[in-house]
Amino acid sequence: MPKVISVGVGTPPHKLLQEETLQFAREMFSSSFSDIERLLKVFQNGDIKTRYFAQPLDWYKENHTFEEKNEAFIHNAVKFGINAIKDCIRENEFLEKTVSVEEIDAIFFISTTGLSTPSIEARIMNKLPFSSHTKRIPIWGLGCAGGASGLSRAYEYCLAYPKAKVLLLSVELCSLTFQRDDQSKSNLVGTSLFSDGVACVLLAGDEATGIHSKKKRLPSIKGVESTLMPNSEDVMGWDIRNNGLYVVFSRDIPSIVRSWLGDQVKEFLKKYSLTEQHIKHFVAHPGGKKVLKAYRETLNFSEEMTETSSHVLQSFGNMSSATVLYVLKEFLQQEITEQDYGIVTALGPGFSSELLLLKWEV
Repeated sequence: MPKVISVGVGTPPHKLLQEETLQFAREMFSSSFSDIERLLKVFQNGDIKTRYFAQPLDWYKENHTFEEKNEAFIHNAVKFGINAIKDCIRENEFLEKTVSVEEIDAIFFISTTGLSTPSIEARIMNKLPFSSHTKRIPIWGLGCAGGASGLSRAYEYCLAYPKAKVLLLSVELCSLTFQRDDQSKSNLVGTSLFSDGVACVLLAGDEATGIHSKKKRLPSIKGVESTLMPNSEDVMGWDIRNNGLYVVFSRDIPSIVRSWLGDQVKEFLKKYSLTEQHIKHFVAHPGGKKVLKAYRETLNFSEEMTETSSHVLQSFGNMSSATVLYVLKEFLQQEITEQDYGIVTALGPGFSSELLLLKWEV
């Protein structure tokens, strides 16, 4: 079955402590909320310590048009995307030998935080020596589910073309969507949680050649499942207005996870004659501290099962679709010696979920 070979990142340069972003929010929102100090506790209670941003903090204190923000998205998406691709395919902790971009058969591009036509991967292909025949599959609008959904679509491509080497590139610059004039609680919560991240994954079909992995066991993808919750558009997403993208972020997401996801996972695993007890590795998109707790409660998992996701959340915040790929990288760094099963899961606008079954194999 198609395997995950390597993961690289192109993390933006501006690292901020959560205390710094809390002070920023105090300046931005204090005139709109009489109980601002109570609301600001979301910064301290969210279990995030540091985050990374595409621009210095003072940039966000100024007014910017939708055009200016989107131009910043395109410029930075290309720059950081190139860094992530190079990090993914070079000789690194996963690969004994660099994989040339000329060998890449297809590139899936995932984002939901900026607009570009031609899409970002085309702009990158003009700066790196990809084959002009490399297939481009840009996917927009899946939000936090996009990283897992992109893995699923890349897996299906490798099933159809077993000799293929495929890149999945996720670029999410959530900070560039910040709206200074949006004084809603959703925007305040989003300001405490979201950040910028860029990740690239190399996948290969069963008959792909020329890949020299340093890992004895790699995660094979055994199956995938996408699920849409009917009539749930107001749970998560964007309101698109003249000034850009305004966050839609329901406080009910943790309770939806508890009531909705558990049965999905059970039915998904049943197709492979498995139960939650067979799952040793949980590659979960950490939507937030409360979402991780909801995962554990609905799946009867211990805190240890969400440690890796929690570490990524603490270190990087919620980078939308890229976050689960950062989690996947940390799992790939571990020396897993048994033929263990794992699950990748992420939730996003729609409201929707994506599930992938992994098995670490030689």
